[in-house]
Amino acid sequence: MAQIKVLPFIRHARCDSSHHLIHFRRGRRVRSGRGLAFWFSPLSSNLAEVPADDREVAFLFRARSSDFQEVVVQGAVVYRVADPELLATRFDFTIDLFHGRHVESPLERLAELFTHLAGEIGTEYTSTTPLRTALVDGQREIRERLQSGLGEREALASMGLEVVAVHVSEVVPNAELEKALQMPTREAIQQRADEATFERRALAVEKERAICENELKNRIELARREEELIAQEGRNTRNRAEEDAEAEAISVRAKAEHDRLRAEAKAEGIAAVEGARVAAERERMDIYRDLPAQALMGLAAREFAGKLERIDRIQITPDGISSLLSDLAEAGTRLVESRASANGN
Repeated sequence: MAQIKVLPFIRHARCDSSHHLIHFRRGRRVRSGRGLAFWFSPLSSNLAEVPADDREVAFLFRARSSDFQEVVVQGAVVYRVADPELLATRFDFTIDLFHGRHVESPLERLAELFTHLAGEIGTEYTSTTPLRTALVDGQREIRERLQSGLGEREALASMGLEVVAVHVSEVVPNAELEKALQMPTREAIQQRADEATFERRALAVEKERAICENELKNRIELARREEELIAQEGRNTRNRAEEDAEAEAISVRAKAEHDRLRAEAKAEGIAAVEGARVAAERERMDIYRDLPAQALMGLAAREFAGKLERIDRIQITPDGISSLLSDLAEAGTRLVESRASANGN
């Protein structure tokens, strides 16, 4: 927007370098250029300001496809003014001499022009294209058609306008149709998601089964090792018992052998003593055999006297003497028999 400085009877105008300012005096062009600054008389002057930078116009239009489905096309056209003086003759870019604003709305009219042309070219494409093709290839096709169509328009060139670029952001159906078109894809995606979920669950079940099998194998292996351990412990206990029994048997045999040896030694000792005693008795019997009867009677009396513990008094009577003599005779007989039996043994 041009800047106007108001002074009495004269004014000063200045515009940015991105704008083209045209000065008319009494209907004739006095000066024209970008970024001008000059003094002028408001009574005989008119000013027109034309933008010289790139301008973007957004467009949105609705069209029908060849299968009678509604399509919404949205995008933008970037243009610039190639000939500001020529454009100023086609559109009113006159500015207010007090505030520097456009008296009319030339930029809005240009936006309407480009929107109308874009809709015309885009509708021509969508009306001959099926919906699915338009949704898939429409963005690229409409952009190329707008680029070539607007660039080749003689009307725009005659106005001093030039198309810089065309952008098509989206080509979409209405909400209900879009939802219906998305449904198969959503169902397919959901089906794949369900399949992935089922596969994940199946994999989890398979892994769980493998874990259970490993645990079972571990338990079986532990049970087998425990069985081997019990068997080995039993063998060890049996071997220990056998070793203890063998050691006990050896000890018993050793003790029995020791007792036998002692008994044999004792028997040999007894036999030796008895043999000596028998030999002594035999010798005595040999002695007694050669003694007369009186001597034997005396020895019997001595042995009889050895058997008596105490003699308080002695009373000799005929009966007593006869009984004493009979006792002495009996004692001698027994002595002789004992000696004879000892000799026989």
